[in-house]
Amino acid sequence: MVAANIDEAPRLVSTAPVFQVADVAATMRWYEEHLGFEAFPFPAAPPHAFCVLVQGAIEIMLQRVEGQPKLDVYRQRPGGVWHAYIRMEGVEELYRRLRGRPEVVMLEPIKRQPYGDTEFVIADPDGHALVFSELISDSQ
Repeated sequence: MVAANIDEAPRLVSTAPVFQVADVAATMRWYEEHLGFEAFPFPAAPPHAFCVLVQGAIEIMLQRVEGQPKLDVYRQRPGGVWHAYIRMEGVEELYRRLRGRPEVVMLEPIKRQPYGDTEFVIADPDGHALVFSELISDSQ
C-alpha cells in the first residue's frame, strides 16, 4: 500500500459523542442547567428527535431512541467505562459547583491521576459517564 501525501489528505477537524436517550428534552435541560450547554433541538418543539448541545468548543449530540434504557455500565471494568472525556480549564471549580447536587450523580471524586490529569466523573441522567479533566502543573 502506498502512503498518501499528507499535504493532500483530508483533515479531520473535530468529533462529538452521540448519546442515545429516551427523552431528549429532559436530558437537554439537565445539560443546560448543570453544565451550561446551549441546546439546539430538532424539531424545535417536543418531542425532539435530536439535539446538539454546545458549550465552548465541546459538542454532545442527543438522539432519541424510543424506550432507551438508562445505562449502568460504569463499573464493568476497573477505572470505569467512559462515554465522553472532556478536557477543560477550571476543573476544580466545576467540581465544587457540581459536588453535592442530588441531581448530579458523582461516579468518582476529583483526583490527580498518575498520568498527570486531575479528573472527576459524573453520570448524566441517562447513565453516560462524563470525565472532566485538566492537566494541572505542580507549580499551580
